[in-house]
Amino acid sequence: MAIAMAGKEDNLQVRRATGGPAKLSMIVGENLRQLRRVRGLSLEQLAAISGVSRAMLGQIETGKSAPTINLLGRVAAALKVSVAGLISHPEAECTVIVRRDRAIVVSSEEGKFFSRALFPRGEPQNIAIYELTIAPGHMEVFAASAPGTKKNLVVISGELEVAVGEDSPARVATGDAILFNADSPHSFLNPSEDETKAFLVISCFEANYRGR
Repeated sequence: MAIAMAGKEDNLQVRRATGGPAKLSMIVGENLRQLRRVRGLSLEQLAAISGVSRAMLGQIETGKSAPTINLLGRVAAALKVSVAGLISHPEAECTVIVRRDRAIVVSSEEGKFFSRALFPRGEPQNIAIYELTIAPGHMEVFAASAPGTKKNLVVISGELEVAVGEDSPARVATGDAILFNADSPHSFLNPSEDETKAFLVISCFEANYRGR
């Protein structure tokens, strides 16, 4: 079965499970602006490093555009932070309950891939946990993450084929786990006729930019 891979990540939209993309767009814009200034980068310089146009970066910073997950990944890699670092928002509480209907969700427009953030919307952290739901026959393609980023995927039900860089795909089934360096392009394919669920833990080493 042939599955189109090119450009698929551009169809992914970041949204809240409720309330649409508007509020999240403002959070991403604030974080992007602060990160860029702390690193002493102009919009033109960040555009050159990330491959995202200056105009698009400006729209994201002002909350006028809801970035795709592909754009978030490219900007995060350029700034040497995780995607979680871009979508997190500081809150005063030390203990936060992540309600299902208020979680941040990344989904494909065709509704065949869902990634629900299980971490609280607090300070950007070095470890982020997501619940993945992948439809039968669907492949999700990811751009390379920032250097030092690792992904640990645990299949809860179903099976997946995980391809990293030029390596042959590795098949993992219910109860299996796979750990890999995510600084190369990679993909998840559900080869079965049933929905697959998995937990994804992303760990990275990023500087804590807030309060600096």
